[in-house]
Amino acid sequence: MIKVGIVGGAGYTAGELIRLLINHPDAEIVFINSSSNAGNKITDVHTGLYGECDLVFTNELPLDTIDVLFFCTAHGDTRKFMDSHNIPENLKIIDLSMDYRIAGEDHEFLYGLPELNRRAICKTKYVANPGCFATSIQLGLLPLAKHLMLNDEIIVNAITGSTGAGVKPGATTHFSWRNNNMSVYKPFTHQHIPEIKQSLKQLQNSFNSDIVFIPYRGDFARGIFTTIIVKSKVELDELVRMYKEYYEKDSFVHIVEKNIDLKQVVNTNKCLLHLEKQGDKLLIISCIDNLLKGASGQAVHNMNLMFNLEETVGLQLKPSAF
Repeated sequence: MIKVGIVGGAGYTAGELIRLLINHPDAEIVFINSSSNAGNKITDVHTGLYGECDLVFTNELPLDTIDVLFFCTAHGDTRKFMDSHNIPENLKIIDLSMDYRIAGEDHEFLYGLPELNRRAICKTKYVANPGCFATSIQLGLLPLAKHLMLNDEIIVNAITGSTGAGVKPGATTHFSWRNNNMSVYKPFTHQHIPEIKQSLKQLQNSFNSDIVFIPYRGDFARGIFTTIIVKSKVELDELVRMYKEYYEKDSFVHIVEKNIDLKQVVNTNKCLLHLEKQGDKLLIISCIDNLLKGASGQAVHNMNLMFNLEETVGLQLKPSAF
């Protein structure tokens, strides 16, 4: 049984992570750390877990009692923790913040996109979980990068649900503002662009194209719906073959012939991809659940790989029928 600790247990991603782990046949949660909620029941915050979880938040950090530590902390906090604590030699770490996603000589974290780095993840000790937008966009582009086909500008539009903004209330997360509304934020400058470029360059060393990324806030709770446009003279049938070949050993990415919609992936760890072509313009549609495939589901996927489990264990989730 894999002994698990969680730091930063009160947010949306932590709630989903707890839900997955308490139903995981090979994992046992030892502690959930949250200094602001210490002493409170988990169900006082994550009310959807009534009847499933009787754990209590703690401000203790018994790192020597666990096998893997998940960070569901604010950006910057994981690095502070790593710098200020003695980490047991054999402790594995999965960080859901953006602190270590960009490779560097100052850390040992591996970028944890299984569809790109599966073999390396199986052997590493520290994993930096990808960003939610970054996951959706990269999965739409990796097969093209493998075939050295990303040589022109890449146009990306993606809309995310309100849970992508985190649990803390803000001006753009109130129901009265978000409902029946839509807006653009961080156009051209979103923080996930560097990690996307890093991954594409890993497969296509010559990659140097601009990624024109426009993120949108949607009036729904969860999910990311992404459209990507690139230039390609390759026939659609051949492109679909390339995508199916690239993802043939991946359990969670599916190439769909018919047009797709967001509800097909919400509450699952799936990514659905659909390709269409008009002239030399290739449209790639990519859909994921931002809290699962874009965060906690992917983190559990990484844990499964790091502990040599079958990758779908604990992640065989079903979408709603409606």
